[in-house]
Amino acid sequence: MDINGKIYKDFLNRIERFKVQNDPDKIKKQHAKGKLHARERIALLFDKDSFEELDAFVTSATPDTGFGKIDEAFGDGVVIGHGRINGRLVYIYSQDFNVMGGSLGTVHAKKIIKIQDLALRVGAPIIGLIDSGGARIQEGVASLSGYASIFHRNIQSSGVIPQISVILGPAAGGAVYSPALTDFVFMAKKTSYMFVTGPNVVKEVLNEEVSFEELGGAEVHARKSGVANFIYEDEENALLGVKKILSFFPSNNLENPPYIDTNTKRDKNIDKLRAIVPDDPNKPYDVKKVIELIIDTESFFEVSEHFAPNLVIGFARLNGKAIGVVANQPKVLAGVLDINSSLKGARFIRFCDSFNIPILTLEDVPGFLPGLDQEHSGIIKHGAKLLFAYSEASVPKITVIMRKSYGGAFCVMNSKNIGGDYNFAWPTAEIAVMGPEGAVSILYKKELQNAEDPEKLKKEFATRYRQEVANPYIADEKGYIDEVIDPADTRKKLITAFETLENKHVDQPARKHGNIPL
Repeated sequence: MDINGKIYKDFLNRIERFKVQNDPDKIKKQHAKGKLHARERIALLFDKDSFEELDAFVTSATPDTGFGKIDEAFGDGVVIGHGRINGRLVYIYSQDFNVMGGSLGTVHAKKIIKIQDLALRVGAPIIGLIDSGGARIQEGVASLSGYASIFHRNIQSSGVIPQISVILGPAAGGAVYSPALTDFVFMAKKTSYMFVTGPNVVKEVLNEEVSFEELGGAEVHARKSGVANFIYEDEENALLGVKKILSFFPSNNLENPPYIDTNTKRDKNIDKLRAIVPDDPNKPYDVKKVIELIIDTESFFEVSEHFAPNLVIGFARLNGKAIGVVANQPKVLAGVLDINSSLKGARFIRFCDSFNIPILTLEDVPGFLPGLDQEHSGIIKHGAKLLFAYSEASVPKITVIMRKSYGGAFCVMNSKNIGGDYNFAWPTAEIAVMGPEGAVSILYKKELQNAEDPEKLKKEFATRYRQEVANPYIADEKGYIDEVIDPADTRKKLITAFETLENKHVDQPARKHGNIPL
């Protein structure tokens, strides 16, 4: 009994030593920076008392080196484990900035790799909460090797399980590439940063003064680089956003997204859809109003809202079932496609296809953005990525042409000939090789040159062109679209169409993989 008593006492002493490591003073240090502690973040994410920690007592691989002592803290600066979010199994790792700045050493990396392997093995989503100073300098190449192993598993898991990164502090150097390889990146304003080289290196190499925020803050990555898909005012709201986005995903690529009853029987004022497209074809409107009238009430969750806003993407529910929405935004650049919007759309479509999420496309696009900058920056190559993604996707795909559908953009935006399952159009649709004004300038060049009032004649020709060439009934009669529908019937038509496609199956050619124009 004495031996057993001593054993149990040693066991309890070890737990007490572990608790001391996470004392309130260290947690206050995080709070003073406007940040939560690694464990507080986990508690906010997971269902109450569902989190099970793994490897809590491991210690650093090299506690003492010739280049400075390494903390002998339990856990080596990262908390890993699994739990339930809204009842569903999810794996997680959460870096602890209070232990050596959350730096990644050999043991730290092994813990992350362990949880990545477990998540892939059981087919469950994985979340990474990033708050790290980067590679642990004292451990040299071993820490770099750890990063490489993490990246490799990110890639192995891509398209198999959902991967989400939440930047809640610094992510510098090699640390940025794991988030970049995951499906979605969340950031918190004023406390999270991502950059390959920090401000000090920029000053040393380029002699440029730049702040952390200017170089790699949340606003920069949400609006300019497109690296961040979501930014929030604080960590609490960022973590709530993670919980919400997970509700649209299946746990892995072999499952379908979960059904959620969203009270879809509530009446919607769908007659508004008949008047939402202006009579003037050049007048803008907000496509988000169209989305809200079609989908289940308040179910739209926009992705990358601040990057390339001329294309709107996001998740929604239609009759309780998850869908991905891709929509041209006429109120920004007239909804034109450019390099950034093509990249944004292609990435989103490929995610939806990987995880069996049907795609709804709402189309009002005058074409691709012209100009030297776009051409020289590779609009041909980047626009082809959007085309490739749509054509490659084998999930149910439905398009509704609301207004303009011109030129190559008609082909790219999920036309029937690249695999669209159902393609509908509203009576306001204009489907043609180019816009009426451009077309008549070519077709009636001589008449316009010799006219007394060329502008008046051009308007007359453009009106005739809309009526006789670009109207949707011609495309309908030739089978390039399936039906011209009453805008007020759009929701009903889509629900029925997606239901018919629930057992859709596509046999893909035997190949290792396609070669998307990267």
